[in-house]
Amino acid sequence: MGMEDEIKRLIKVCLSILASLCYTYFIASKIPKGKLRFFSLLPIFCLFTILPLSLSTALPAGVIALFITWLGSFKLLLFSFGLGPLSSGPPLNSLLLFIFTTCLPIKAKQDGQHHHQIAPNHKTSQNPKLPLNLPTKVFLFGILVALTDFTKYVHPNILLGQYCCMLYLFVDIIVGLSNATMRALLGMQLESPSNEPYLSTSLQDFWGRRWNLMVTNTLRHTVHKPMRSVMETFLGPRWAPLPAVLAAFLVSGLMHELIFFYMTRVPPTWEVTWYFVLHGVCLVVEFGVKRALSGGRWQLHWIVSTLLTIGFVVVTATWLFFPPLVRNGVDARAIEECKELVEFMKEKLKWDGLHKI
Repeated sequence: MGMEDEIKRLIKVCLSILASLCYTYFIASKIPKGKLRFFSLLPIFCLFTILPLSLSTALPAGVIALFITWLGSFKLLLFSFGLGPLSSGPPLNSLLLFIFTTCLPIKAKQDGQHHHQIAPNHKTSQNPKLPLNLPTKVFLFGILVALTDFTKYVHPNILLGQYCCMLYLFVDIIVGLSNATMRALLGMQLESPSNEPYLSTSLQDFWGRRWNLMVTNTLRHTVHKPMRSVMETFLGPRWAPLPAVLAAFLVSGLMHELIFFYMTRVPPTWEVTWYFVLHGVCLVVEFGVKRALSGGRWQLHWIVSTLLTIGFVVVTATWLFFPPLVRNGVDARAIEECKELVEFMKEKLKWDGLHKI
């Protein structure tokens, strides 16, 4: 009964989002871009902020917070001033396309388009490909969820490393399903949600070109570009990207802190914010080292640089990213919710089969 009640609450949340975007599409879009359109969308921003609080389960609250409260609000913020995916590219003359583009972390693929990193002068590493398709990711995620039944036999640090893999697979599965839905309904070609982040050869490679590319793209347009434009006046074009990178990581940390609040319902400890601030600082240092060594022959083999990069990401995640979730039992709740959803679907399918007979 608990799962059914949560599904009913989730349906109400979805209907609220649908009504809000219909208002945006039919009314707010007719208001001239700028401050007037921004003020007309303020009630929508407020609504999107409180929607995850109506859900009692961790995973749905986290997904709604990521898709709607963060990415959806940021897209509407850009839309207020005639920018972003809701304003640029092909005209969004379809309500369905407008809703999907706002709600889902997707980006239409354009011919000849390549992923752009947060900062310039990045060279693509010549490392091998190890692609994982969506069914493979679902299969691996199911195995890792099943292995959580044996957590009492596993060292806590190994378990946190397992959570890193599960987080990557979960995010890619959710975004991959969003892409599959868009392709099926609208026939659009969409960019991949990530680009094999486990093969990253640097922090710049990981955050700018491989991990969670839809979030990266949103931060680039809402934080990095405006901050870079402002800082060019004071620092010049050579150094302006550095504070812009720090600002993007700070905003990302604060938004993750908000998502964690929706999932835990406890006051923030700011650990996850420090996780992203730390990576932003390390990324700036990495830029400086690359510039100092530019033109030199000294370069790590891609295997070594990949191990160092992924090792740093995982170690810092087990130190700062996952503890707030584990401390409040969100990890166990989320895993249990996955299992409950599977059982709920099995029962529904079994009931439908008996009903047809």
